[in-house]
Amino acid sequence: MLANESYTIESLSEMLNGLVQEGKLVSGTMSQLRHKLPDTYTKVLLKTIELRKQLYVQFEYHYAKRVTHENVLLEEAGAKLAELFEHTFRQGLLRTTSEELQVLLSKKNKVTVIRKKTAAVAADLTHNRKKQYVLEEGEPVPFLIELGIMNADGKVLAKKYDKFRQINRFLEMIQDVLPHLPKDRTITIVDFGCGKSYLTFAMYHYLQVQQGLSLNVVGLDLKADVIAHCQQLAERLDYGQLQFLVGDIAEYNELEQVDMVVTLHACDTATDAALEKAVRWGANVILSVPCCQHELFRQIDNPALEPLLSHGILKERFSALATDAARAKLLDLLGYRTQLLEFIDMEHTPKNILIRAVKGSASAEQREQWVQEYVQYRDFLHISPYLERACQDLLPPLARK
Repeated sequence: MLANESYTIESLSEMLNGLVQEGKLVSGTMSQLRHKLPDTYTKVLLKTIELRKQLYVQFEYHYAKRVTHENVLLEEAGAKLAELFEHTFRQGLLRTTSEELQVLLSKKNKVTVIRKKTAAVAADLTHNRKKQYVLEEGEPVPFLIELGIMNADGKVLAKKYDKFRQINRFLEMIQDVLPHLPKDRTITIVDFGCGKSYLTFAMYHYLQVQQGLSLNVVGLDLKADVIAHCQQLAERLDYGQLQFLVGDIAEYNELEQVDMVVTLHACDTATDAALEKAVRWGANVILSVPCCQHELFRQIDNPALEPLLSHGILKERFSALATDAARAKLLDLLGYRTQLLEFIDMEHTPKNILIRAVKGSASAEQREQWVQEYVQYRDFLHISPYLERACQDLLPPLARK
């Protein structure tokens, strides 16, 4: 269950201070800088540690080319955390011994905290603990060996380490949505625009080989040679519940029900076509990393934004963010609880936003508020998003004001 709470910056500080001093904080991530400055950190990771029999919160500052650490005494860490939220970051994800807290701050420091109950967990107080991956280095994984990421001894090749981390990051997100997938029947998953299918194979390996789930996974792409190669690899690996097909997202109608839809780097409105398919199938889970959002670039028009829209590079970036914001709000209106997450570090690719949506319920009042927010947003930018037009029969009335 998710619960939304509103705070002032002062009450947030009190809440965080209590959380830390009671020893409930396990780990966290702070992101979304308020202002970007030269040679500043772009992300801070948190964890509670024990040093010389005393508890600290370790702040791990991530710069473009280096990482630094600061260990802050437990009784001072809550204030430090609140200060970073107030002056530096607009978003945070904190994991406690029993909850996951998403902290969101507006430009005017209006604070929203989304709480999600999780299984009880104790903090690992080890100072220098090894990064725990879903797929561990040193343990040979057949599909990683076939794809040239690992050697036969399980060592990750130096040039493929970024891909190895990306695969594990993706599998962490799969772990998070496992509770939303059925346990009593075969799980059907469609991966639209699967390409070379590194992540498709990873998903299949994790769910079928490691978790022992019954699957029916379909990878779909327009490139016949790539699909043929992936199908041959699936057969060599004896992945009998994984098949690859040549096809277009918008025209694929072979299934009546799908539990999870994945779409990674589908260009422009191909992402929207995949989201529409997912919604009409009633998919419990949607994982989407959009790419090349051109549609709204051609539509956005508001004289108040002329200082921004008159510069092509700024308009392009703004249009991409505006597109994903519209998609997220529309998915909320279509019966999902939606989050926008960092998929991989910006230094590897600027196309690093992942839309994660799971089936959820909202009150009539909440839905009405979302309708008003979306209509105001859409009309302010003078846009007509593909996803709204495609799902018009499923959405509540969204008349222009």
